[in-house]
Amino acid sequence: MTAPPFSWIRPEPWGIHIVPADAWVDPSRPVARALVTHGHADHARGGHGVTVATPATLAIMELRYQTRDGASPAEYGETLDIGGGVTATYLPAGHVLGSAQILLEHAGERVIITGDYKRAPDPTCAPFAVTPCDIFITEATFGLPVFTHPPIAEEIAKLLEARRENPDSSILVGAYALGKAQRVIAELRAAGHTETIWLHGAMEAMCRLYEEHGVALGDLRLVSDAKKEDMRGGIILAPPSALNDRWSRRLPDPVTAMASGWMRVRQRARQRGVELPLVISDHADWNELTRTIAEVNPQETWITHGREEALLRWCELSQRRARALALVGYEDEDD
Repeated sequence: MTAPPFSWIRPEPWGIHIVPADAWVDPSRPVARALVTHGHADHARGGHGVTVATPATLAIMELRYQTRDGASPAEYGETLDIGGGVTATYLPAGHVLGSAQILLEHAGERVIITGDYKRAPDPTCAPFAVTPCDIFITEATFGLPVFTHPPIAEEIAKLLEARRENPDSSILVGAYALGKAQRVIAELRAAGHTETIWLHGAMEAMCRLYEEHGVALGDLRLVSDAKKEDMRGGIILAPPSALNDRWSRRLPDPVTAMASGWMRVRQRARQRGVELPLVISDHADWNELTRTIAEVNPQETWITHGREEALLRWCELSQRRARALALVGYEDEDD
């Protein structure tokens, strides 16, 4: 189905422009006023005049990008007048702590920009809120039918089984430092693992920020403070870049694992030398993407970064008006 021309909200290569308010959503370059969905680097950055985001996202941005000036908090469910007859309401996206969809309303039209999102339960962040709208702007990171994420409990069980089978080794888990690491820790706790979890130094500050925002993570200690023998039988979390780094040599006979939606692709696991691939994603899979579009039931769907072609085709076959957007600066993080 053919989509009509853009009106008051326009996708530009570096972000989505809210024309009447002269504001931008997740711009990849500095602007006077930015509405930010969450703290990952492909959506958030410093240098804006005013940054509107949830309090948790603003805290994450201050930690990661040293941003403080111009921070303007928006609580979930709070509606803000951003000028030009446009209001913005921040709604939970279920991606990471503080992540939000942004509902924009102008001249009787409702537009939702999801940022990144998932539908699976996550003890570290508020769940995605299904909200009807006229235009639904969705990500498509895992927008191919091959991507169906298993229940996280199954992947955590694999991790704990590997630990039982290798009592004299350590299990080194590569996990993105914002969101993924804290989710893996919280799910390990939910599965009954109460022992110390060891952290690469790059993980500590973000884990402490999560705890300051009410996410209990249990006993966490730094690898740098431990003797090698202390970590035998232990679970260690590190950024993916550290899996094959000199840093890992201080660990006792590590079994290398990786927590990512991309672990569904065997070649990616082999390229990284991963012995234990854990399919754990903070993005919606194919079934969640299509189910969400059906539940939101917009008049039109705009598809941003990711595998736009397949989701665009699904919309066409479902008699849903849709278009793919060409935005720059949105990359496949180590999900």
